[in-house]
Amino acid sequence: MDDHRVQEMMLLMASKIRSVANSLSADDVEGFLAEILKARRIYVMGAGRSGLVAKGFAMRLMHLGLQSYVVGETITPALQKGDLIIVFSGSGKTKTVADIAETGKEIGAHIGLITSNADSRIGKIADCKVIIETQRDDVRDDAAEFEIRQMLGDHKSFAPLGTLFETASMIFSDAVISRLMEITKTDESALKNRHANIE
Repeated sequence: MDDHRVQEMMLLMASKIRSVANSLSADDVEGFLAEILKARRIYVMGAGRSGLVAKGFAMRLMHLGLQSYVVGETITPALQKGDLIIVFSGSGKTKTVADIAETGKEIGAHIGLITSNADSRIGKIADCKVIIETQRDDVRDDAAEFEIRQMLGDHKSFAPLGTLFETASMIFSDAVISRLMEITKTDESALKNRHANIE
C-alpha cells in the first residue's frame, strides 16, 4: 500500500467532492428543495454513518424552523399523509431502511432519496432523488451492503466504508440548508435562537 500524507488524502477527497458537486442535476436538486418546502413534517433516516449525516440534517432543518424528526427516535411522532421522508442511502437498497421507506409510502408520505444508485429499491418509489456519484465498492448483495461494508469491513476503495458518499452527502445537506436560508430569508441569528442552550 502506498504511503500518503493525511493532507494529500484530504485534498484527494476534496477533489472528489468537487467532482460530485459538478455532477449533480440542477433539476433533481430543485425538486428536492421543493419537496422540503411543501412538506408538513420532515422525517430523516439512514443506516450507519449515513444515519449520522441524516441526524445532522434533521438538526439543521429544526434550526431553520421546520418540523423535522429522526426515524427510530423514541419521541418521533406517527407519520401521516403529506409528510416527507428523506433517506440517505448510498446503495438505495439497505433492507431495514428500504422496508421503512416502503411502509411510509403506503401511509401516504413522499419519499426523498440521497443515493448513488438511482435504479434501486428505494429509488423506484422515491418522489425525488439526488444522485451523488461516488466510487462504490462492489458487493454481491446490495441489500446487505451496510452489513457487509460497515460491519464486516469488506471494502476496497481508497476512502473506506463509503466515506466519499457520506462526506458528499453531508456537504450537500449543509449546502441545502444554506439555500433554504436564502429562499426563506432566514438569517443565522434565527438559527442560533433554536440552537441547544442547555448543554
